[in-house]
Amino acid sequence: MNATVDLHTRYLGFKLRGPLIIGASPISENLDLTRRLVDAGAGAVVMNSLFEEQLVADQAAMARHVLDVSDTFAEALNFFPAMDNHHAGAEQYLKRIEALRAALPEDVPVIASLNGTSVGGWTSYARQIADAGADAIELNVYHLAMDPDETAAEVEDRYIDILDGVKDEVELPVAVKLSPFFSSPVHFMRRLADTSADGLVLFNRFYQPDIDVDHLTAAPTLRLSDSSELLLRLRWLAAAYGNVEADLCASGGVHTAVDAVKAMMTGASCVQLASFLLHEGLDGFVRMQRELTEWLVSHEYGGVRELVGTMSLERCPDPGVFTRANYVKILRSWHG
Repeated sequence: MNATVDLHTRYLGFKLRGPLIIGASPISENLDLTRRLVDAGAGAVVMNSLFEEQLVADQAAMARHVLDVSDTFAEALNFFPAMDNHHAGAEQYLKRIEALRAALPEDVPVIASLNGTSVGGWTSYARQIADAGADAIELNVYHLAMDPDETAAEVEDRYIDILDGVKDEVELPVAVKLSPFFSSPVHFMRRLADTSADGLVLFNRFYQPDIDVDHLTAAPTLRLSDSSELLLRLRWLAAAYGNVEADLCASGGVHTAVDAVKAMMTGASCVQLASFLLHEGLDGFVRMQRELTEWLVSHEYGGVRELVGTMSLERCPDPGVFTRANYVKILRSWHG
């Protein structure tokens, strides 16, 4: 690594050792691989998500466990189960936070991920996440707005209410991972930032169902991302940069060092790697880190922070590439 290149960046109030961070995926469950990626330069770790459904199920299971014995006879109070014997999903998640925090250097933030869709008591687990040692929380509101009676304003209010619920529980920085499907994305991003979001992650990937035409069923599908998915992120990063008072992070479609450069040029302080790491592993990360450094050197950048926002909508030499002007130009340029 060239000593003249500064890979440090800032995200959620932390000074990261590098802009390439481990995105939410099963990778965080592999402590050895996570440690090796951090040793290779990963700036932060976003854990796999703890889901609202897990938390609600855990609460229900505990209630049943208590009630099964509580009305048998007066001395039943002596049989109430101790929480340390209740091995639920949330408990295991908290233990993984503790393990990651103990295993990783202090300057590498451990970012827990809460995935939910409704306002409820599950947000109280944010306090336990903080107590377990997480440095920040990524709030992933995975809500499919398919109810024809639910308005766009109600969808946005749902996000705000969940964010408020989490922020009421903790003083940790909270990033909100967004869907791209909002009628006015930058306005909503600004609203989230003005409410209490410290960072915004663009974007969540909604996994699309396929149809099994022989068995007449909806078949779940899981496909890793590729670089083509980055283009949507670039447009809205460019539009948000300078207009939203929150750190921006790119998620989805970063598979090369040049992809990472593009994301930072449009406004991202850092980029999350998930599909890429699942496919390429540690060797791929080392290669991307090296190629990013080489690109910075060859283009005479002193560090990655010099990149951030240079191709945003407010600073781009030709902002029309992000707007309707580019749409018209592309259609007119086609020759069959």
